[in-house]
Amino acid sequence: MKRIFALLLLLWAFATTATAQESIRVRIRTEVGNIDIELYPARAPGTVENFLRYVDGGFYEGGRFHRTVKLDNQPNNDVLIEVIQAGVNPDRRWEGFDPIPLERTNVTGLRHEDGAISMARGGPDSARSDIFICIEDQPSLDFGGDRNADGQGFAAFGKVVDGMDVVRAIQAAPADAQSLTPPVGIISIERLQ
Repeated sequence: MKRIFALLLLLWAFATTATAQESIRVRIRTEVGNIDIELYPARAPGTVENFLRYVDGGFYEGGRFHRTVKLDNQPNNDVLIEVIQAGVNPDRRWEGFDPIPLERTNVTGLRHEDGAISMARGGPDSARSDIFICIEDQPSLDFGGDRNADGQGFAAFGKVVDGMDVVRAIQAAPADAQSLTPPVGIISIERLQ
């Protein structure tokens, strides 16, 4: 009986550890409210690790949401999207890490759905620290999507689990074209678990 109990205890401990590693929660504290995000390190390990290096290093303290992309402010784009974009503290922008390899959505299985968090990039393998959050589903940002001419998509790595009202408020804030005026300040991004 003791062996069965010990085995069950061991299995429970393993299951608890495995579940804990499947997601990591972080809170983005902004001037207008909090956004809680669940990250998926088992599915996008390199992207989550990169993001957490910036989080743990305090790079986002004093950072800001600086860009809002709405259906009515993309006059030069055939494929329209809705996102808000944030970056690290501008004073620390050049202290960051090397660009990371692109973890494509056709490999991770993550999609740019409503509330998805993803890494901003220019070309493939160029993402560093800027992040964006999707408002509504944005399949054109997935691998094979046509928002970016290279068709490689962007690296989704988590999802908003609380605070989409804050995301939508940031998207609706005053802007000059796609630049938020003023930017919405990030107080901190911190791990919750």
